[in-house]
Formats: sequence, C-alpha cells, structure tokens
Amino acid sequence: MTSQTLREARKYEEASEKMIQKEERPDFHLSVRTGWMNDPNGFSYYKGRYHMFYQYYPYDTKWGPMHWGHAVSTDLLHWDYLPAALAPDEAYDRDGCFSGSAIELPDGRQLLMYTGVVRTPQWNGGHCDIQTQCIAVGDGVDYEKCDCNPVLDSRDLPEGFSREDFRDPKMWKDEDGRYWCVVGNRPADGSGQILLFSSEDAFRWKYEKVLAENRNRIGKMWECPDFFELDGKWVLLTSPQDMLPQGFEFHNGNGTLCLIGEYDRKTLTFSEQKQQSIDYGIDFYAPQTVLAPDGRRIMMGWMQNWDTSMPHSPYQKWFGQMSLPRELSVKNGRLYQKPVRELDDMRKNEVVHSDVILENGTIHLEGVRGRRIDMELSIRPGDPDSIYRKFAVRFAQNEEYQTSLSFRPYESVLKIDRKFSGSRRALIHQRRCKISGREEELKLRIILDRFSAEVFVNDGEQVMTATFYTDPAADGISFFADGKVRMDVVKYDLV
Repeated sequence: MTSQTLREARKYEEASEKMIQKEERPDFHLSVRTGWMNDPNGFSYYKGRYHMFYQYYPYDTKWGPMHWGHAVSTDLLHWDYLPAALAPDEAYDRDGCFSGSAIELPDGRQLLMYTGVVRTPQWNGGHCDIQTQCIAVGDGVDYEKCDCNPVLDSRDLPEGFSREDFRDPKMWKDEDGRYWCVVGNRPADGSGQILLFSSEDAFRWKYEKVLAENRNRIGKMWECPDFFELDGKWVLLTSPQDMLPQGFEFHNGNGTLCLIGEYDRKTLTFSEQKQQSIDYGIDFYAPQTVLAPDGRRIMMGWMQNWDTSMPHSPYQKWFGQMSLPRELSVKNGRLYQKPVRELDDMRKNEVVHSDVILENGTIHLEGVRGRRIDMELSIRPGDPDSIYRKFAVRFAQNEEYQTSLSFRPYESVLKIDRKFSGSRRALIHQRRCKISGREEELKLRIILDRFSAEVFVNDGEQVMTATFYTDPAADGISFFADGKVRMDVVKYDLV
C-alpha cells in the first residue's frame, strides 16, 4: 500500500513537471523530473524497457531527504517519467532511501535493494547516520517494502566495520541462480572497502568477505560500487571521496575509480591488475551499469560533481542529469567507453569538411554550429617537419561565452575549460588528461546536448565530461591553431 509520504511526492512531481518547458531541459540526457537528482539507482532491463531510478528530492533543487525517482526508456535516449518509486516513510529509512540496485525475480517481480538511513542523536549533541540495506518488491511501477527490512545491518558486519558508512548495494545473479551484491563500507582505519554478500533468494543475505580494500591508496570512503565480468576480465567501479591526485589520475575531491583484474569464483578473490579514472572531466560520479539483452555492458553516471552541485540560478526548476549511456569494453588492460550505438539513429544533416588547413589563427566552418550535435574531429600536423604547438575547439560560443577543448602535442595534454561559459562562481572549471600514443595525432568525438559536453578521446580510450549553463542561443563553434594543423570534421545534428 502506498504511504502518505509517497503519495504526496507523486502528486507534487506530477504538478511540478508541468512548470518545466521541454526547451529548458537537455534533449536526450535523462534529467530529474523536478527538484534535485543525484546518483543513478536500479539501472536495469525489465519487461522490455530500461529502468533508471535515481536519488531524488522533488521539493527543492538542493539535496534533501532522498526518494527514488523513476524513468523508463526503450532506447536509453528518450525517457518517460514514472511515479516516484520509494520515499523515506518507514522507521528504518525515515531519513532517506539512499542508492541501490534492481533485479528481476524468478516470479517476474522486480526487486529493489537500497540503503535505508536513520539519523541518530549522539551523546555529544551531534548526529550520525546509521545505514542499513533494505528491499522492496514491485511490478515496475509500484513497490512494496518488505516486512523483513532491514535485510543487512550492523549485526551482519565484522567488528570494526562502519555502520555509518555502509551503503549502495549493487546486485547481480550468477549462472547457478545465486544472488550476490557488493556494498561500500569503511573499516577501522577510516579508508574505503567493498564488501561482498550472497543470497539464495535475494531476501536473506549473508556476509562473505572484503572484496577490495582501499588501504588509504585512493581517497577515503568508496561509494557506489559495481562489479561485473567484461571481455575476459572482472571490473570493479567505485566512486571514492576525498581523493588526492596522482599525476593525471584521480583529480581532487569526489571522483571515479575503475579496477580491472581477475576474479576467482571459488575463493571469491578479486586480484587487481590495473587502475584508472573512469572519467577525466569535471562532472561525472557514481556510475552504474546494466547488462543489455544483446550482451552489451552499458554505463550511466550522474553528470555532476559534488563540489559544484548548486543550481546556476535561484529560479531553476530542476537540477541534475545523467550522462550519455556508454558501451563498455576492456582493451589492453584499459576501460574503453563509447556512446551507445542508438545515438547514431539520431544523426541528421551531415556536414563534412576534409583536409582543412588551419594555421596560426581561428576559423569557423560552414554548417558547423549547434548545441545538440555529434561532431568527430581528426587532427594531425599540417607540416610533417614542424608539429603545431596548440589546437583548440571552442563551442557553446558567442561574442561573450565559450567552453573549450585544447590540446598541446608537446605535452600530450588535453584540457577542457568552461571558465568563460557564463559561471559567476569560482567553481572547478578545468580538467586535464594525458593522451597516449602518437602525441601529435588526435581523434575526438564531441557530443553536446544543450547544457553538457561529453568528449570521447581516441575511440573511447578516455572520456571528459562537463556541464555548463550558457544561454542556449550561444551555438557557435570555432577552431584555433598555434602552428599548422590539418583536420577532418564530420558534424551531425542530433534530432
């Protein structure tokens, strides 16, 4: 039976979304129905549609007591909102329904597993958030929380493991029918770790072991884990808090980590072999994946950064959107990401400029402009005996504003910069990544959708993501070279 809290949230979101015009939203990125959105939750394929739930506070464009928003899609690019799925309405989750995941049960129902939060007063006048794992079962629209909740709490944790930082269960089902989940946690040293649990029926869970340990290597708490097999390897994704940079990896603050290695199913042992950031831009956090019916592993993340998570205007009616869905693969011990192939069906009005020579200045190309575009660039030296010093492409541009990508081949450094995008705050405005391979040659695929740019470098070897809130009328694109550059440009409108 639907609680009063959930009924009120559903009534409010239905009325409030009518106040948001289509043109005020991204076109093919999932944005919050109304209010506030953060982490993707329960990314799953159920009854012929992709389901995306998300951390949700419908009543304000700031973080508040977490609900679960809900949307569905057949192509991962055009989303329909469904009523909010969960609200903080029980004794064990009264202060928030935090992140989690979804699977289909053998009887055809969908099971959600999420973190329930209870804010508990402390002897010193402060508070701490006790976190437990809870489940709800439903039909793809309405979900009922189970009487057995919470299904995992502090009694299931070894001594010294945090009951305050114990969250974000990600489930999967093995070939033998057994259920597993990974959960983020902190051991006594205050670092991060990922715990592994198992279940025969997805209702009764038991602790197995520590799957991965941070040991204060990369950030502190490890949130939002995901664990899956891909191209003969096992991949662990997580989002560490309070990271320190290591060269061009793991830039400061809350970011993303991908660990690639081997997994022994008998001993439940994960052996790390490689590590990398997932996204090298400004706005990407808490990614979650789904195994599509055709076998693709597809990932979406929250296209935002906790350190810049504020609406750009007090009059804004929504805040928060998801990244493009990305197809994942592992090559040469590295995670590669490409936009889902469904995006190709939206490409219209092809514009091609081949073998353009760009020398010591700025040019505009006929037909190359827009804020909902898919543009492929191939850049190489215009003079084989003299490598250029800098190349840049600027977009979301007019006389006043621009966001830019610039590449310096002698340093092999690609930089994204939005400081001239119209922001009036000293937020994070730049990120850089190191390009591997032949440093003077570069392939870029830049996808713009009104308020964001996602840049796929050298066929998805690296990705840089950034949001910006420049007036949508600023749709100019220009190219700059210091030195002589030869380039090919293919641009499509995304319709």
